Amino acid sequence: MKQLLQHVKNGQTVIEEIPIPTPREGQALVKVSASLVSAGTERMVVEFAEKSLVGKARSRPDLVKQTLDKAKREGVMPTVQAVFNILDQPMALGYSSAGTIVALGKNTTVPHAGMQGFKVGQRVACAGGGYATHAEYNVVPRNLLTPLPKNVDFESAAFTTLGAIALHGFRLAEPQLGENVAVIGLGLLGLMTIQFAAAAGCNVLGIDLDPKRIKLAEGLGLKAVTRPQAESASQAFTANRGFDSIIICADTSSNDPVELAGVIARDRARVAATGAVGLNFPRKVYYEKEISFINSRSYGPGRYDSNYEENGNDYPIGYVRWTEGRNFQAVVEMMASRKLKVESLISHRFPIEEGVKAYEVITGKRKEPFLGVLLKYGEKEKVEEKKITFNVKRSTFDGSIKLGVLGAGLYANATLLPVLKNNKDFELVGIASSGGLHAQHSGKKFGFQYATSSDDEIINDPKINTVAILTRHDSHADLVVKALKAGKHVFVEKPLAINSGQLSVISKQLAKTDHCLLLTGFNRRFSPLAQSLKSSIVNRQSSMYLHYRVNAGYIPLNHWTQDPVLGGGRIIGEACHFIDLISFLVGASPVSVMAHALPNAGKYREDNVSMTFTFPDGSIGVVDYLANGDKSFPKERLEVFCEGTIAVLDDYVSLTTIRDGRKTVQNGAQDKGWKAEMAAFAESIRGGGEPPISYDQLIGVTKSTFAVMESLQKKISISI
Repeated sequence: MKQLLQHVKNGQTVIEEIPIPTPREGQALVKVSASLVSAGTERMVVEFAEKSLVGKARSRPDLVKQTLDKAKREGVMPTVQAVFNILDQPMALGYSSAGTIVALGKNTTVPHAGMQGFKVGQRVACAGGGYATHAEYNVVPRNLLTPLPKNVDFESAAFTTLGAIALHGFRLAEPQLGENVAVIGLGLLGLMTIQFAAAAGCNVLGIDLDPKRIKLAEGLGLKAVTRPQAESASQAFTANRGFDSIIICADTSSNDPVELAGVIARDRARVAATGAVGLNFPRKVYYEKEISFINSRSYGPGRYDSNYEENGNDYPIGYVRWTEGRNFQAVVEMMASRKLKVESLISHRFPIEEGVKAYEVITGKRKEPFLGVLLKYGEKEKVEEKKITFNVKRSTFDGSIKLGVLGAGLYANATLLPVLKNNKDFELVGIASSGGLHAQHSGKKFGFQYATSSDDEIINDPKINTVAILTRHDSHADLVVKALKAGKHVFVEKPLAINSGQLSVISKQLAKTDHCLLLTGFNRRFSPLAQSLKSSIVNRQSSMYLHYRVNAGYIPLNHWTQDPVLGGGRIIGEACHFIDLISFLVGASPVSVMAHALPNAGKYREDNVSMTFTFPDGSIGVVDYLANGDKSFPKERLEVFCEGTIAVLDDYVSLTTIRDGRKTVQNGAQDKGWKAEMAAFAESIRGGGEPPISYDQLIGVTKSTFAVMESLQKKISISI
């Protein structure tokens, strides 16, 4: 399928061929008929992408600081590589579209959120950045889908998301029947807002700099004036009382809209801003009139809440009357009743094949006046392939490892795929991501033979004998079992599983599998300095003490890794790395754990934890995993005490060993073992030998993370 993409690194806006996406649970696959280009949000993205590297840095000083902190911790070259990898990721543009459902994921047909379940063939409006993109097909979660009445066409329905932005801003201004309402800025948002105000029984006046926008408003049967007339017209319109509510829909860095709002407002009026405007308030007028001001946040309650938008959990109508989903419904119903008319707001239509021209319009390159810019999509009789192939120059491989990759996110692109590309033991055959876009980008970048949106395409490909699973944590166990059943060797990024039920299923499958290898991505044990530390204690005769301090950094509670269902939480999802390393050094998995956590205080979720493990030989390992520190400080430090020797591993940059009063220091660039890990995996596959990490430790370490969570809950020591 064709999709419009923005390359942030070089500023190019392009149309590319992408695999048709695959709907997950709670999602629908929509064949798009029309999508609306946002002259505000999307223009800002394109203009940012077109800046030079210096220009990008100047516009985002917050990101520059994060980059400098990372360079201090990890070194200049790894930081530069990480930054360029992020800039290299293509961005899907668009967030408002309409089309027809052609396929459904699980649980999308079930009645939900006060609506009937969705069905194939249903006409819908689609919303959401990353979902309702400018592409021939979109996968959209059910809470971001809105059924269309028969008399609402796709072009009008493509305005639904923007209409919800306008409607939410209108609701925040709290206008009442018969009140006087001013709308400053008559772009798309403003021209929809004045229609909402009129439909609600308000007396509404529009204000704009452009006389053409005034005529558009008048063509809708509404009163509007140019900015020079605004103050005098406002006095006449309100009989010198001032406006009860003012809604700012302008898009400008100027403070003039908020200054004008203060002048034309009545005493104790309400001002709501939906547009991006300057916010340096004139204190005198806002103070003297005691004006209330609120910044509107997108489509309504539910926006930026992954539980609502991605997981499909609705807010009870008795507590939140107007969620973003119910705002979408209201917008299409107003279109159906002709109280909201958008046909006259369309200034340009482009077929998706010429979508780049739309951005030349909104960024001013074509020097044409514009308002509503639509992309149109041709009618095709059948769904296209979920797979696209690349013209890859075939290299000579030893014929042993033919790799398929599931997942093409940041970890894959920044860390593992560069390692695999440079390892000639691996022939890169296919790569999958559910949305298709990331698979297409990574496949082309790293030299895969094809990209797909279907995991099954990879798992069932007879040419592939090894599968790397780099997807979200909740999918790991199921994909591991599927791949093992299909007779594939499996590398799965940590964690192996996020609950004991998943781990049990994997263990049972391993018991039935005698010719396929499984490796979990516990890369740190393969790092050169960790290997050197291990060799220095391999002949020990007594137990040892290990203390691993991890400055993990704060992650917001709404991040998917914090979700017990999706990510398993940070102890299961990441602390497994550090438990594995101390297990590697001891040579066995822990037999018990006692864990203590700092109070969450509404900010954390069991991610400030001290874990004390005991081992079969009497060794003790303490892992302190902390989210409440400063990220500019180095992340990891391990101290080992054993038989008169102290070893200190600092962030995989240096290893200091002190024995008999003599200090030995090994330094180098940070190396956390990814390259050596994959080399060891390749060697095991080629040689048909034992897995690089014993299954006892893979399973034992995973069980240990579950035991930590049980210890935190029960406040007792847990045997593993």
